[in-house]
Amino acid sequence: MSLVPTSAEASEDADSARPACVLVFNANDPSGAGGLAADVSAMASVGAHALPVLTGVYMRDTAEIVDHHVLDEEVVAEQARTILEDVSAQVIKVGFAGSAENLSAIAEIASDYADVPLVAYMPNLSWWTEVQIDLYLDAFRELLLPQTTVLVGNHSTLWRWLLPDWSADKSPGPRDIARAAHAFGVPYTLVTGIALPDQGIDNVLASPHSVLCSARFERFEAAFVGAGDTLSAALAALLASGSDLNEASSEALSYLDRCLDAGFRPGMGHIVPDRLFWAQPDADIETTQDLGAAAPIFEIPTHDTKH
Repeated sequence: MSLVPTSAEASEDADSARPACVLVFNANDPSGAGGLAADVSAMASVGAHALPVLTGVYMRDTAEIVDHHVLDEEVVAEQARTILEDVSAQVIKVGFAGSAENLSAIAEIASDYADVPLVAYMPNLSWWTEVQIDLYLDAFRELLLPQTTVLVGNHSTLWRWLLPDWSADKSPGPRDIARAAHAFGVPYTLVTGIALPDQGIDNVLASPHSVLCSARFERFEAAFVGAGDTLSAALAALLASGSDLNEASSEALSYLDRCLDAGFRPGMGHIVPDRLFWAQPDADIETTQDLGAAAPIFEIPTHDTKH
């Protein structure tokens, strides 16, 4: 019996060692808080490889979105189809597509890869004009929701979008929202940011029939930006890596909680989740000399390029 692996066995081992791939549609966020920057760093942090497709560009800082410039739908579709001809994606994640036309292009691609699960995140669009919001939400509801495996969104955002005529004194629960999403074909909905009376926050994965899992966390007394993209990206990556939906949802929520707990303020606006919190140096180790090793000295040469 040979102990040397055959080329087929070696190829199979190499395939199993590769990170799972997630095709992700989102806009670029120059603050690094959300958008494709959040998707790539969160997915890498939990062990998956992002295939980022740019849908547009935010004009923003850490405090607010000033404007947005959308890419043409043909450009978006060509990016996705080109990489999908070369690389197999285990999950598709849709963030902010930028326009109804882009949603239509993404929905067409998703239908061509109907066996690939799709995680859709609905962000807060209050910074946009009312006309643009209505067009976007209508297209998302009619074109993308029927192909969505898991819808992710804040309780308030999903409530006002999917249940605009809600008139009960009590706000809708996660199953109410899940039932509204299911009417358009969504089997599972992850509802986040449900306010609890004890200053806590509940996050619930629900189907129209039951609550599948929930995670409660202490409310942070701070304003964050990029939390939704971080959570939905981590969820997509964990599903792509083989976790079942309950496990992936629980792990993604726990990961987000730790990202927020380690969050930082890079500018004058809101706090950004630290998606690589685990890579930060141990606070108990102040210098490399504490470990008995000499600190390396790096000399950076001056930049002598002349313009």
